[in-house]
Amino acid sequence: MFSFAEIMKAVILGIVQGITEWLPVSSTGHMILVNEFIHMNFSEQFINTFLVVIQFGSILAVVMIFFKKLNPFDRDKKPKEKRETVSLWIKVLIAIVPSGVIGVLFEDEIDAIFFNSTVVAIALIVYGVIMIMLENRNKKPKYKSFDDVSYSLALKIGMFQCLALIPGTSRSGSTIIGAVLLGASRFVAAEFSFFMAIPTMLGASALKLWKAGFGFSGFEWLILGVGSVVAFVVSVIVIKLFMDYIKKHDFKPFGYYRIALGIVVLVYFFMA
Repeated sequence: MFSFAEIMKAVILGIVQGITEWLPVSSTGHMILVNEFIHMNFSEQFINTFLVVIQFGSILAVVMIFFKKLNPFDRDKKPKEKRETVSLWIKVLIAIVPSGVIGVLFEDEIDAIFFNSTVVAIALIVYGVIMIMLENRNKKPKYKSFDDVSYSLALKIGMFQCLALIPGTSRSGSTIIGAVLLGASRFVAAEFSFFMAIPTMLGASALKLWKAGFGFSGFEWLILGVGSVVAFVVSVIVIKLFMDYIKKHDFKPFGYYRIALGIVVLVYFFMA
């Protein structure tokens, strides 16, 4: 049954998704809080599917913004540049293997054990502290371009993405922290995290839809479409602003924000 209120809820969640997916602040932590207040009137299965599938809009934003850089068939690229693009894709695919394997094998068990407000809050706070400590080191990066990133380094960065399977960690946060710890510059760490998101989130969306059986009503498909389109538009804006930001600033503000949000989540659910 058509409901304008539910469409507005999809818009709000799409905005939250588009902003928080690309910043190292945990989209899950924000979604949990926002959903507490807006309460979508659908089955729990559909809501869980919606929160994953709208990531598809965010994926399209990355593809659009970085299309030239990620396209190995670009006619304007010289043979050497095309080889470098293919090499970049190989590194990305290597990096997503660890989290992909663990996610497919243990997704249900991980959700059952860790998907709760306490774990999310603790993860927000812990990784916020780590982010601040990491910036306080003020260590010069060893890897300032994707050419410097080896296949073994890509795999190591991918292992850090496994941490994001725990809700509240943040996929972008775990990969960016991991890449910087391993010696990558903030810019390389952020871009590589974005590129890793394409197959990771595409796979997660497809898997969620497949498990749900695609058996949605016409209005539910509309809700999925609205959320995805809004997530796409907001993601385009946020990614561009974020890449400009890290050229001149560090990640400390995101660390402080994570700590504050983690405390809010703890207090809210403790008082509830």
